[in-house]
Amino acid sequence: MPIGKWCFVNAYFCSMRIYPLSEGSFSIDHTKVFVPFDSSQQMFQNRPKGSILVEVQPFVVITEKDIILLDTGLGYTNQEGVLQLHANLMALGINPSTVTKVFLSHLHKDHAGGISYLHPIHQERYISFPYAKYYVQKKEFEEVQAKSNDPNLLAQIEPLANFSGVQWLTEEEGTIDDILHFQITGGHSQYHQVAWLKENGETIFFGADVAPQLQQMKAKFVAKYDLDGKKSLEYRQSWWQQGAKEQWTFAFYHDIQHPTQIPTAID
Repeated sequence: MPIGKWCFVNAYFCSMRIYPLSEGSFSIDHTKVFVPFDSSQQMFQNRPKGSILVEVQPFVVITEKDIILLDTGLGYTNQEGVLQLHANLMALGINPSTVTKVFLSHLHKDHAGGISYLHPIHQERYISFPYAKYYVQKKEFEEVQAKSNDPNLLAQIEPLANFSGVQWLTEEEGTIDDILHFQITGGHSQYHQVAWLKENGETIFFGADVAPQLQQMKAKFVAKYDLDGKKSLEYRQSWWQQGAKEQWTFAFYHDIQHPTQIPTAID
């Protein structure tokens, strides 16, 4: 999709432009390893016993002043050794070095893996977007450092500790540069946060893992993988109603088939 002056989402023009950066579908079981899964080639019943299918899809939003990344995916590289997130941006004509803001909803592997990358030759780890500001909940970072038993995830997020571009968020909610409003919701994880991006009367809402799929917005679904599934459900119902009234564009991180949606009054 070429980058033009306007974006077109579900029959609505908006001044901000939002693009999904799909990394594909993955099968994941008790090992917590994300295994690429091609549903066009593989049978669902052949997945490992007890596994679930997860779609991973960060977003990039282009505003009048910023190029904003919403979460960073798994941090996998493609066959050429290029970070998949970088490759997806370049496919849109976006140089990764021009990203100005990286918003992290929380630091689970499928959302935070692309914070940094391992150089294929030097075998040194580098921040993926060195010219951007990374917006991270400080308590989220501290909790993952203290409690995670995943050495790969810890290595991926560790560069944040000494990166001058990190903007540690310590408030439960606030506004960044008059463009991005964040709020801690909990629900999925203790310090999970969501974001509203607002410009020229338009609103893009990113609910991350509290509002991950279109189907969950329309059904009374309580996820077992949430820290507080009922709280997440209540948030989804409230956001969907408000979004219908105010014509928000919802960005769904785990829904490749429906990456964005503007609800209608009858949804």
